[in-house]
Amino acid sequence: MSRVFVRLARRGCSDLALNARASMGAVFALTLISFLAGIFFMTLATLDRQLGIARAETVFQVYWKAGTDLDQVRSAWEEYLHLPGFVSVKTYTPEQAMNELGTRLGRGGANMETLFPFLSGGGPLPATALVALIPQGQDPEKWLEETSVYFRSQPGVSRVASTPLRDELGRAWKKVSRYVIWPSFAFMTLILGLTAGNTLRLSVLARAHEIEILRLAGAYNWHIRLPFIVSGVVMGGAGGILGLLLLYFLHTQISDVLNFPPLLLRIYFPPPHMCAALVLAPAATAALSGMLAVRGY
Repeated sequence: MSRVFVRLARRGCSDLALNARASMGAVFALTLISFLAGIFFMTLATLDRQLGIARAETVFQVYWKAGTDLDQVRSAWEEYLHLPGFVSVKTYTPEQAMNELGTRLGRGGANMETLFPFLSGGGPLPATALVALIPQGQDPEKWLEETSVYFRSQPGVSRVASTPLRDELGRAWKKVSRYVIWPSFAFMTLILGLTAGNTLRLSVLARAHEIEILRLAGAYNWHIRLPFIVSGVVMGGAGGILGLLLLYFLHTQISDVLNFPPLLLRIYFPPPHMCAALVLAPAATAALSGMLAVRGY
């Protein structure tokens, strides 16, 4: 019995080569489906990671007036290291800000003053600091106002912005995420599976004459179905893996495209259970389609 099983499984794999055009078309279609589902999962994962954790910190964006003495600015940066609740600080001189602008515009390594003459003139962008602090005291609103006043009162500072809204969104998201994440994940997995199954069933139609011949020859249903199940698993798994690889390549290109002030949003790759769904859902429904392929013939 085991020999028959192995022989039929091998035949299911060899049938892919015999029907190369239909098989490749099905794999490409499944790759596209998995890739599009992966983009949805990546968006869902990013939303959950960015809002799902209410960070116990507030980020202040401090901008100095253009032309402010850099020694004075650096002195202020040193003071920030000793503030109560200090978490981190990221600073930009006018030159660094220009380089960062060039990188975001896809002009990294280029001379920004040559590319954009209107930005010339000894550093048109202001010195900037992003200071992350943990709120102190029992009244966060009072602490926020007092800290903002402290930053504004420093010599040369022209504007101060803060991002406490992310914490508020995080707290709200934690209350509703379980009603959004898992239903969305389950629904998209179902759509992925149904679409994959329908794609594989269409590819089976091209081999309808084989099923008819085997039926006329008196073959058992499992003898007919097993090669289709194996080929369905191979095509579904291959399409899911290729789609996942394309998604990974896309993620490497866009993971930090929004990770700059004031957005500071990092795009996250889907977690393991979502990645598994991208591979297993097409493979499982393709196997089911293969099992049901002989119905109606």
